[in-house]
Amino acid sequence: MDDSEASALVKAALQDDDEAARALVSQLYPLVAKVVRAHRPRRTAEEDLCQMIFIKVFQKLSQFSGKVPLEHWVSRIAINTCINQIQAEKARPELREADLSEEQRAVIRNLATAADDLAPDQSFASRQLVEHLMNALKPAERLVIDLLYLQQRSVEEIRRVTGWSGALVKVRAFRARQKMKQLLSKMAAREKA
Repeated sequence: MDDSEASALVKAALQDDDEAARALVSQLYPLVAKVVRAHRPRRTAEEDLCQMIFIKVFQKLSQFSGKVPLEHWVSRIAINTCINQIQAEKARPELREADLSEEQRAVIRNLATAADDLAPDQSFASRQLVEHLMNALKPAERLVIDLLYLQQRSVEEIRRVTGWSGALVKVRAFRARQKMKQLLSKMAAREKA
């Protein structure tokens, strides 16, 4: 959606044009759903979180200045809503071995004994292990790891989307990596004992 089309839809939606509001939702839904899938808290349904985001978008639509693309503005609302939801759910700060499946424990055993790449049949368990490790992070740390490493966005893109400085993005990524390494080391040490 180009800027002029977005501005026209925003103006019409602000004047209670239901068709314009529906058009905005249909244009922006794929973007919002992608952000939600990437940052959804464990206990929150995707559709519910998307609805919360669109409610906030329409509540704040009068604040949209048009200085940035509408998609960036909506992305920022979506990311902040996901972070707030994660904080509200107060995800457990610690990761216990009992929370892991047998396959994930096998991945930990393999990592503790060998530095070789994982076998293809263990890729699903390793992906789940990464998710468990990320759930132990603070919401902002989880966000930066997801954007930087899983979505492979640049520091500059993350800076624009989150509003953080480039230095803050790098510091949060470093701290999150260190925390994940420590958790993995603790799990591997327990596995060896």
